[in-house]
Amino acid sequence: MVCLGNICRSPLAEGILKSKVNSANVYVDSAGTGGYHIGSKPDSRSIEIAHKFGIDITNQRCRKFHISDFERFDVIYVMDDSNYENILDLANSASDEQKVKLLLDVLDYGPQEVPDPYYGGKDGFKNVYHMIDEACSKIANSLNQLN
Repeated sequence: MVCLGNICRSPLAEGILKSKVNSANVYVDSAGTGGYHIGSKPDSRSIEIAHKFGIDITNQRCRKFHISDFERFDVIYVMDDSNYENILDLANSASDEQKVKLLLDVLDYGPQEVPDPYYGGKDGFKNVYHMIDEACSKIANSLNQLN
């Protein structure tokens, strides 16, 4: 799960998907394309909204996406077009590029970005949570059918 700073959207996506899959079979992580917050906890508003829905993301620490992530992960879900392009720019092969997907593309209503709630207040975080949760439910259902 990838966003810009790895403090708002991608930590939520990591926590939500982890809550829906068997961790013995599926490894979920998150990162940012920018290194602004390396080592920091997620934004307090992300922690708060996750907690409201029974998910604890307080132990997560922000990290920057690294080119080796293409080897470590089968799929790389990105929150928006800008970060999608940033990740594609790091790809070394067509195989790497095929791993990169916009998170909300898994939903039937087509491509859409997960907006950055950082400057949008608490309602922004709630709305983003529900968007990510819907996409993660669909991903988890697919993964759980495989295992």
